[in-house]
Amino acid sequence: MDMIHPLAQEYAEKFTSAPDGVLDELEAQTRSIHPQAHMISGKVQGRFLEMISCMMQPKRILEIGTFTGYSALCLAKGLRKDGQLHTIEVRESETVMAKSYFDLSVWRDQIILHHGNALSIIPELNELWDIVFIDADKVHYIDYYNLVLPKLRPGGVIIADNVLFHGQVLEDPVKGKNAKAMQAFNEYVSNDDSVEKVLLTVRDGILLIRKK
Repeated sequence: MDMIHPLAQEYAEKFTSAPDGVLDELEAQTRSIHPQAHMISGKVQGRFLEMISCMMQPKRILEIGTFTGYSALCLAKGLRKDGQLHTIEVRESETVMAKSYFDLSVWRDQIILHHGNALSIIPELNELWDIVFIDADKVHYIDYYNLVLPKLRPGGVIIADNVLFHGQVLEDPVKGKNAKAMQAFNEYVSNDDSVEKVLLTVRDGILLIRKK
């Protein structure tokens, strides 16, 4: 199911600020060689992530699921001069590609790329997060949430991607492992009184969560 009508998506992109050259090149490269290129954040979601980061001026960002690096580069734009962005990717080919583009950016010394299992890496990162972006394997979203929430500063935000999961969460009953996982995550966060949340119908659904 296409959650956003193609004409509406085209219209949104028309009135969204254009990405810079590195992001254009990265998106074109991803779409030309990657069989799952649809997973890239793209222009509208990328600008949304960038604006959140620029408004918050974070010192520490955590990204769970690097893919080819587009979203990390968007989030990095709001970093303070002494800030760092930690991003975790389990697949080696994506790690290599993302690193090559990080090295081309002005944030190359501020982006720390981890290759491996996020469930093992996150507990080893002794940081207080301002922003966490979750965009990894769907069945572990609740696990990631529980790992990062205690390390999120009050007023910090978690941004969870794919919470509409191609519209499959709207089915009754919800079918499929990933759709069920996203439905369970949405319900889990909804029942957490320690945070405020708003589900945005951007791209494949974004759940914006602010710690009280």
